[in-house]
Amino acid sequence: MTHILTQDCAATAIPAGDVVTLPQGSEVFITQTLGGNVTVRTDRGLFRIAKEQVGAIGGYVAAEQTEVAAVSGEFSEQAVWAALKTCFDPEIPVNIVDLGLIYDLAVETSPIGGHTVEVKMTLTAPGCGMGPVIAEDAREKIARLPTVESAKVHIVWDPQWTPQMISETGRKALGIE
Repeated sequence: MTHILTQDCAATAIPAGDVVTLPQGSEVFITQTLGGNVTVRTDRGLFRIAKEQVGAIGGYVAAEQTEVAAVSGEFSEQAVWAALKTCFDPEIPVNIVDLGLIYDLAVETSPIGGHTVEVKMTLTAPGCGMGPVIAEDAREKIARLPTVESAKVHIVWDPQWTPQMISETGRKALGIE
């Protein structure tokens, strides 16, 4: 279904990662709405519109997004993994955990009971300009968890990602198995 932008809208070009402005009146075709962000196709290419900007898409009503861990109010490593599973590559309808992009997760507890979380992740392609965008999405979602004092997401390239790293769940979603 085609939608019209009701106002100028900041968007990120895929895969370059450049921030651009899509002008009011532009026609957009929604290709993905996972993780709160929206991927659209226009006559200029493919773009990611951040959840804060989706109101500019005329006629689009965002599905209610479930925020992670706020219900229990308790921090856990499982809550971090759940937050990471709400992050998506804007071109692939599988979360970054099931894509096999998360290589390491480290949690430290501070003397006052807060938590520092560091994640090492990779991308499906070394030249992808969307890496910093995806990493920041992951960092923001981890940082919103209860008692998280600091969240960092580092992009690494070793080992190199291969499709064999996709989980069984991810393979099924992609129709690989």
